[in-house]
Amino acid sequence: MAAELHVELVAADRSVWSGEATLVVARTTSGDIGVMPGHQPLLGVLESGPVTIRTSDGGTVVAAVHGGFLSFADNKLSLLAEIAELADEIDTQRAEHALERAKSGEDDAAERRAAVRLRAVAAH
Repeated sequence: MAAELHVELVAADRSVWSGEATLVVARTTSGDIGVMPGHQPLLGVLESGPVTIRTSDGGTVVAAVHGGFLSFADNKLSLLAEIAELADEIDTQRAEHALERAKSGEDDAAERRAAVRLRAVAAH
């Protein structure tokens, strides 16, 4: 069994992160899933939530992901998201304001997106 897997996190508009990892945790419609090297082939639907990538060098990458798919085969994990942003890219203050606006406007989808962004920052 290989000690690492290749990960590609791609949003509709750009490549977000690519590299080698020892573990990836993502939220799917079936619940949270952890993918490690040698995992059985898999295809899943991504739910909005943070994705945590444990890199081969011992680091951690966290991204806020909103919808999409994940696919794992031949030790390659592809996360194809509608929207994805790394926790490092998220402006916490802006996300907090977006969450407040969404709550006051009763926009459930916007509220979920803002909450996921803040969870990704907190997990980072």
